[in-house]
Amino acid sequence: MSLSFPVVRDADPRPEEAFAAIMADPGFGDHFSDHMAVALWTKTGGWSRDRIEPYGPFRMDPATAVLHYAQEIFEGMKAYRHADGSIWLFRPDANARRLNSSAARMMLPNLPETDFLAAVTALVRADQRWVPSGTGEQSLYLRPFMFASEVFLGVRAAEEVTFCVIASPVGAYFHGGVKPVDIWVTDSWARAGVGGTGAAKCGGNYAASLAAQYEGYDHGCSQVLFIEAAGKDRVEELGGMNLFLVTSDGRLLTPALTGTILDGVTRSSILTVAGDLGLVAEERTLSPQEFFGSLADGTIVEAFSCGTAAVVTPIGGFRSTAADHRLPRPAGEHTLAIRNRILDIQHGRVEDTHGWLRRVV
Repeated sequence: MSLSFPVVRDADPRPEEAFAAIMADPGFGDHFSDHMAVALWTKTGGWSRDRIEPYGPFRMDPATAVLHYAQEIFEGMKAYRHADGSIWLFRPDANARRLNSSAARMMLPNLPETDFLAAVTALVRADQRWVPSGTGEQSLYLRPFMFASEVFLGVRAAEEVTFCVIASPVGAYFHGGVKPVDIWVTDSWARAGVGGTGAAKCGGNYAASLAAQYEGYDHGCSQVLFIEAAGKDRVEELGGMNLFLVTSDGRLLTPALTGTILDGVTRSSILTVAGDLGLVAEERTLSPQEFFGSLADGTIVEAFSCGTAAVVTPIGGFRSTAADHRLPRPAGEHTLAIRNRILDIQHGRVEDTHGWLRRVV
């Protein structure tokens, strides 16, 4: 039976004065809307107890399985208010598919795509006042997640799992405008290994990236780019973003998905719009030797990272223990054209010729 997520309204929603102050300057990930979507899965009963309820903490037993075995996954997506006041999701079906791909890897239950979409849609409709006007890249960030909520100590797949969606109004990821960042390159640390969970969107991958990321901070960098640490034979991705490189002859390169790289929704979208903008997109394995050589000889002229939160982040240079490579076109024309095209589609400023938008209000 499909889930419907009936709404239980918050009897004490955020007061108007406090709400207005938040919406005037939402920041990023600092504030949350009045409600959340919740559903429970059990091995014997499947999915049930679906509802939209007031936002609030989970009451968790100290023996809740996720706290001990990290059996959890999540997604990141946004809702956008267009100029006519309507509200749209961007490629929610892709997020639904990836959630289930992650669930399969982490031995969590499949959530039918129709139920995923029902949860997200019901929450956005219940909290539509929290969707910003859309000026200045504002949107409603949505975080669907699933975790092992069974109270049990033992290494096996949980037999009780909770699914939830929460929402946070957000402004532009960059407060001072889009600026190039420097990236630390490492082959000493790994965020994921061959046969591991790199292709799943689970918290452990992000936790594993933090030591390298903080090493990057010590070298004046904002993020870290991983070279596969065992074979040291291929460039992978950043701690929380995919990587793209623009060449002097108009090619757009990104590392191929090898099972250790997340299949980003923004990544996929960029590969599609690249052709619209006259770039030839290539997904392939990129060795460190080719990567550093192409930086040194000027073949790579622009670079950027991408993800749901920041959309596209221009890269000014790459640093490693061996060298400091500066790009000739930081925040170059191709990078900004791709960024603007994705944002224009999301906010309804250009025609969605790819059928990516789904209206919810």
